[in-house]
Parts: sequence; structure tokens; C-alpha cells
Amino acid sequence: MSEHNTAAKSNQPHGATDVDACEGLCLVCVDTGTTNMRVWMTEGEHVLARVTAQVGVRDTAHDGSPRRLRTALRDAIDEVRARANSVRPSCVVAAGMITSSLGLADVPHTPAPAGLNELAAAVAMHRFPDVSDLPFLLIPGVRTGKLDADTESINEVDLMRGEETLCLGLFEQNSLAANSTLFNLGSHWKAIKLDERGRIASSVTRLTGELLHAAQTNTILASAVPPERPIELSEPWLAAGMREYGRSGLSRALFCVRLLEQAGRGTPDERYAYLAGAFIAADLDSLLAAETLTPQSPVVVTGGAAVAAGWLYALAEHTIPAVCLSTEDGEQALLKGLRSIARVFITTHQFRRVTS
Repeated sequence: MSEHNTAAKSNQPHGATDVDACEGLCLVCVDTGTTNMRVWMTEGEHVLARVTAQVGVRDTAHDGSPRRLRTALRDAIDEVRARANSVRPSCVVAAGMITSSLGLADVPHTPAPAGLNELAAAVAMHRFPDVSDLPFLLIPGVRTGKLDADTESINEVDLMRGEETLCLGLFEQNSLAANSTLFNLGSHWKAIKLDERGRIASSVTRLTGELLHAAQTNTILASAVPPERPIELSEPWLAAGMREYGRSGLSRALFCVRLLEQAGRGTPDERYAYLAGAFIAADLDSLLAAETLTPQSPVVVTGGAAVAAGWLYALAEHTIPAVCLSTEDGEQALLKGLRSIARVFITTHQFRRVTS
């Protein structure tokens, strides 16, 4: 079923023609990543209910079907609506991998540079009756470079879904300045550079978060390190892992974790710090060589918990100014980005033809 712009306006949330009314919009906000899902009920800047689920698009890739993702999302939306049943949400606004081919619908990436206006103009409105009776506003990701690149130029291409909304929120709440860099530590480690207008100018993504988790849980190193990520990392052991990477490369540094276990050296948490240090050093080395990270561009680190502190240590060693935002600050920024994009989309009537 298809809807055109004029038809879509009949589904416009109450108060959408008034900017002030939109400031108090009641929204269901969704962020879905590779492995996790977060859903909030918000009214203006207030969070009325929050639900998380250990379901993401990796489950779609594994199952060959989005059924598990759609069911988890339906249940989470139903739960936040039940917890905050005194309000009536206008719509669902969603960002992250839920807007990819592994999610609810594949929304094309917006080319960089991209800021609030570019993202809002590219939002796609859909309906998914099996998930919710509410309309969905799906926020596009951002693409650096051209996807028709070959093997020689593919390194100039990058993609993001979800981090663009976080960047926007951080910029709007003055936590991320123009001409600075956001370094987001999730399943993927992503460095995102902002231009002089605070728009996303470019990004570089690495699979390091997943690789670190895989080395920790699904290799011979599993017995040498704790099953869960430690609350904090030992700086001496982190530094030792970084040095070993410099001496012998990543794969040898990783095997040294096994050797340290055999030699009875360190606790599982200390050996994890060594492991993380090797991965951090490998990424830092290439980011410095490409001048993605420089002393002239301040860095804001989000996500990663203890690993974020490890990055602060590594960046300080290279005199790169950096701060780490708390999980709560990052979540508030993401919600601010979701609200801002939804508000601009609604008030400017940038509806587009969609397939439900």
C-alpha cells in the first residue's frame, strides 16, 4: 500500500502545524542496533517510560527473517504505552539499524555533509500494522563517499545508522562542538567528524567492538579473560597490551593473552585490559596515520564503558584532548536528536511517498 504527501498530511500528529505545540509532542522513541533495542515514551523532554530488549538486527541476519525483531519491537512499544497510559503518542520516531534492510524498512542513506535539515528532509514515514497502529518516522543514516567505489577507493566510503541522531543531539545540547570528533564505542567503533557548521562531514567505522567481544567469548582466549566486560581497566595492563601491539602486531599481541594465562600472570580482568589495549592501539595507529584523530580536533567519547576510559588514556598519550560522556548523557543526547528531527519533519510537512 502506498501513500502520497497529501494523504500523509491527514495522518499528521495533533499540533504539527505549530512549532510550540511540537515542543511538547508525545513520542515513542526507538533506537535499534546490532544487538540491542531501546524504546522510550517521551512527552517533550520528559521520559515517561523506558524498555530495553536484547534483540537487534543481528538476529534478523541470523534468522533470515525480521520476525523476532518485529515481535520484540511490538512488545516494547506496547509496554511503554501501558506504563504511560495517561498520554497519547503522536507517532514512533526511530533511528539506527531498524532503518536498514535488516530492520523494518530500508531507508536510503543521506550523503554527507548532513545536519538537522538534511536528516529531517530525508525521513521516511511508514506504517507497520503488525508492530503498532502509530505511524513510524524512520530517520536515515549518513553516507560518506560514493557506494560505486572499487577496491582502490572503497576505504573512502563509510556508513552510519543511529550515530547521526546521537551527533545531532550532542551538538544541539552543546556537548559536541563544530570541527570536533565523536568517537562512539558500540558493536562498531566509529569516528565521526563534524564540519564548521556542526554537520556530519565524514566517518570511519571499524568492526572492533564485535572483534573484541568475539576474542573474549569465542576464541581460545575465553578462559584467560572474564566472561563479562570489567567495570574498569588496569592502566598498566592496558599500556602493556598497547606496547605489545607496537612490537609484534595485533594477532601476536592477542595470543600473548593466552601466554600470560599460561604463565600465571595477572588476573582475568588485568588480561582483559591487555586484550583491549591491543585492539585500541591497532585502531589508534591507523586513525592517527589517516589524520582522522589529531591534537587540533577535540574528541568526545561515548559508549564502551570501561573501554572508553582506555581510549581516554590512549588519546592523552598522543596529546589529543578528549572527554568521555556518561551513558545517561549519551541517552539524553540521542533522545534530543530524535525529538529535533521529528519536530522539523512534522512542522515543515516533509512527507514523502512511502510503502507500508
